[in-house]
Amino acid sequence: MPDVPGNDSGTGQRRAVPAAGGKRASRVRMPAAQRREQLILIGRQLFAERGFDATSIEEVAARAKVSKPVVYEHFGGKEGLYAVVVDREVRALLDRITTALTAGHPRELLEQAAMALLGYIEEETSGFRVLVRESPLMSATGNFSSVLNDIAHQVEHILGAEYKSRGYDPKLAELYAQALVGMVALTGRWWLEVRKPRKETVAAHLVNLAWNGLSHLESKPGLITSRPR
Repeated sequence: MPDVPGNDSGTGQRRAVPAAGGKRASRVRMPAAQRREQLILIGRQLFAERGFDATSIEEVAARAKVSKPVVYEHFGGKEGLYAVVVDREVRALLDRITTALTAGHPRELLEQAAMALLGYIEEETSGFRVLVRESPLMSATGNFSSVLNDIAHQVEHILGAEYKSRGYDPKLAELYAQALVGMVALTGRWWLEVRKPRKETVAAHLVNLAWNGLSHLESKPGLITSRPR
């Protein structure tokens, strides 16, 4: 029986057929920059889903359909990939909030900051999950707390000027800035899971609590439980 092209003689099994010109077809290589971006996006998704400890280089490589050495070549390991992902999210969130703060009135600034954070949570959910997950690699300069501190410093300058004009102690602006930003951030973490009510309603209630509380501050507050009876 004559050989059939593409079959091993007498076995019925197909053998590899060379591409035109006698060369085998080769896999198209992704440019280095494109591959790096792909790995960052895959890492971002996995870190959001599983956290740092439960994510492995093997899984990153498997999702990207590359070998582990390719990931190591780009980032040096899981720690390097994680650091790049976190740094990108930190900058994205800070840029979003900084850009949003355009109003002149303090209440409008509170509204803009709250909407900016809630908008980031809504549109960049995976990125926010990466930031709020705890990791042994988190440092004072590369985690969600550092982002909140940076935002609080901006709010502190706004509050300081406002307090001075109203006769309050401007030194307390830092304390109130941390409290306000923390309130919005913790509410945002809660809203991340429930997504109700809509972000505009959440922002309105946050600002209502913050602004109406700030509008009626006591100049020298004290604790009722500490007063002599």
